[in-house]
Amino acid sequence: MKKLNLCLAVFTAACLSANAQQSSWHLIKTKITTPWADKVDPNAPLPEYPRPQLVRGNWQNLNGLWNYAIVPRAAAEPSAYAGKILVPFAVESALSGVGKTVGKDSMLWYKTTITFNKTLKGKNVLLHFGAVDWRTEVFVNGVSAGKHEGGFDPFTFNITPYLKGGAKQEIKVSVWDPTNDGPQPRGKQVKNPEGIWYTPVTGIWQTVWLEGVAKTHIEATKQTPDIDNHTLTVSAEVSDSQPGDQLKITAWDGKTKVDEKTVDAGAAAVLDIKDEKLWSTTDPFLYDLQVVVIRKGKPVDEVKSYFAMRKISLGADANGVQRMLLNNKFVFEYGPLDQGWWPDGLYTPPTYEAMSYDIDQLKAMGFNMIRKHIKVEPARYYNYCDKTGMLLWQDMPSGDLGNHWENRPGVLDKATDQQRTPESEGYYRKEWNAIINSLYNYPCIVVWTPFNEAWGQFKTVEITEWTMKKDPSRLVNSASGGNFYDTGNIVDLHNYPHPAMPRPEIFGKTKAVVLGEFGGLGWPVDGHTWQANKNWGYQNFKNGDDLLKRYITFTDRLQELIKLGLSAAVYTQTTDVEGEVNGFMTYDRKVIKMPVELLHKENVKLYDPALVK
Repeated sequence: MKKLNLCLAVFTAACLSANAQQSSWHLIKTKITTPWADKVDPNAPLPEYPRPQLVRGNWQNLNGLWNYAIVPRAAAEPSAYAGKILVPFAVESALSGVGKTVGKDSMLWYKTTITFNKTLKGKNVLLHFGAVDWRTEVFVNGVSAGKHEGGFDPFTFNITPYLKGGAKQEIKVSVWDPTNDGPQPRGKQVKNPEGIWYTPVTGIWQTVWLEGVAKTHIEATKQTPDIDNHTLTVSAEVSDSQPGDQLKITAWDGKTKVDEKTVDAGAAAVLDIKDEKLWSTTDPFLYDLQVVVIRKGKPVDEVKSYFAMRKISLGADANGVQRMLLNNKFVFEYGPLDQGWWPDGLYTPPTYEAMSYDIDQLKAMGFNMIRKHIKVEPARYYNYCDKTGMLLWQDMPSGDLGNHWENRPGVLDKATDQQRTPESEGYYRKEWNAIINSLYNYPCIVVWTPFNEAWGQFKTVEITEWTMKKDPSRLVNSASGGNFYDTGNIVDLHNYPHPAMPRPEIFGKTKAVVLGEFGGLGWPVDGHTWQANKNWGYQNFKNGDDLLKRYITFTDRLQELIKLGLSAAVYTQTTDVEGEVNGFMTYDRKVIKMPVELLHKENVKLYDPALVK
């Protein structure tokens, strides 16, 4: 009986401890929320492995309830913390449990004490952050472990030198984010959100995690397919490699070995992918990849990854107009502008299920492409697009905007560049380079877009040609929406609300012509809007029937434009976002405004090969 009572006491204490931890956090419901907000477990939010292109088994998720404090920027580290914040949700978000704005005059601090998994013992321990907006410093057991600037790229610190004996370790993180008071890339965040500008996102907004590795370990891989020569070129960055170290790289089709090559560490391996299965929007086949560091015949480190055999390029049609080609064939690319915002998580989806829901619905509606609009997503988003065959255009988040789109030159006017300070230019270049590096291996990404609508646009030719040289395997859309220079692979017009296109007789001989934004048809659905008034679209409707009738006129017009030379089109947008009510879905994802099956019927007509002879 004493043993039973002791067990009950221990169980009760554990339950009380868990309940106390959970009761210290609650979802802030002053705004609308998605159906997944109530499914968030504050003890294990977003528990999925966060880096699907470089997988090891020895890892530990640190998402959960941390302490937080907001202090004046000039103040020292806080001696006391204000309460709990749910990592990885930004402090302004409902899911953070805080819902407070920080601003340029304050600092956001995090603090947590973690208990290491036993599997990390004796390993080099890496502390990974998926993304933190914007300037970050990390302290481990009171010692600075590193600093990082950038709101959209992942970063890692080797914290092994700062660990103390025992399993418990203290981590503190300080973050400063000036939002639109600074020159850094920040997308659509502003301190006073309205119209097309949204709520700030400050602090940790992607998964934080630990990884145990050998001293010699693979930091990154680079995988480039070549379907014309039936090869895959693979290289790897190896930390602390030794003379004589080798890389053994193996490609797999399920359990069937496709090819295997062994090369010196630091060299690239060229694998033969014979009778390759091509990745496409209708058949997104993925191969598995294994990369092993070999030393004196024994494995030192191993990672698992995947790749696809696919090609994106340009080619002239029978009329000499350049078309965007997928695997050497013209496939019209059609999809929504996608802001990637959530009413409860802001930049961060509440759950993996919520994130995949958006992509699944767009697929069901008949879209084969998404333009990821001046935001970068968590790695698992791109992984899901890879799995489902969703093409993706990736924008660089804007910053230091200068002249906005209202003052941009017209499609035939002389293009102009903004003057940016060396500091501003440096932030842009560093983060754009880091974003491309982190996303390079995802086959879904087929277009890089350095600039949108002249927002902060500078040194366009230089930036575009740098991007093309860095990644010649993809197309580059130098300036989506105007302010064109004779550079890049694409000329991109924005036109609201009805479809239009750049003149193919002028631009189409050397570049693909695309409609980078159009539509924006609005319908504020009662009970599902972010705010009571000031909701807007480029053309507003009162019901779904009228909205659909207008949308069908757009798809009819697109068919005519495809015949004339249009390669792609982007409709605004996936969901409503804050004051914008021009989504296919409401911001809370609870209402789809037009029947999915009817949207699918209209959209798939645009892929008819008979439109291009």
